[in-house]
Amino acid sequence: GNIVMHKQTCRLNAMVGEVFISAENKAKAADVSLENNIPIDKTVEADPMRLEQILVNLIDNGVKFNSKGGSVRVSCEESEDSISVIVNDTGEGIAPEHLPRLFERFYRTDKARSREIGGTGLGLAICKHLARLHGGEMTVTSVAGQGSTFRLDLPKH
Repeated sequence: GNIVMHKQTCRLNAMVGEVFISAENKAKAADVSLENNIPIDKTVEADPMRLEQILVNLIDNGVKFNSKGGSVRVSCEESEDSISVIVNDTGEGIAPEHLPRLFERFYRTDKARSREIGGTGLGLAICKHLARLHGGEMTVTSVAGQGSTFRLDLPKH
């Protein structure tokens, strides 16, 4: 369907902090630490509900596919024309052959494990769609056995 975007100034540090609060129990149970490395004053123009939806999905995946004692770190980088929100985990990583299809709807890298962990296979596809509705992009880099880095690039307005 059609998604109507309601962009406004969003405080990234506070938004990541709120998502961390909701992920805290799952992270503790998995022995995964959460690190908010966003400067306190950093803002971005975005639809707050949709941006939160992206962050919840990326952080939840970072916890879910991590290893005991691992971490999920959220940081940002700024260039002349964009702000990038970076979600990095120290989990199992993603094999190179899966990366090109990772944002496809219903795509699963490990169908057997996905059944045990849960989910629909739609989360990353939705994240990419929402990033594009913001005029931005979602990308991933990963090394199997070392973790993954998801990057949400949002334009400055």
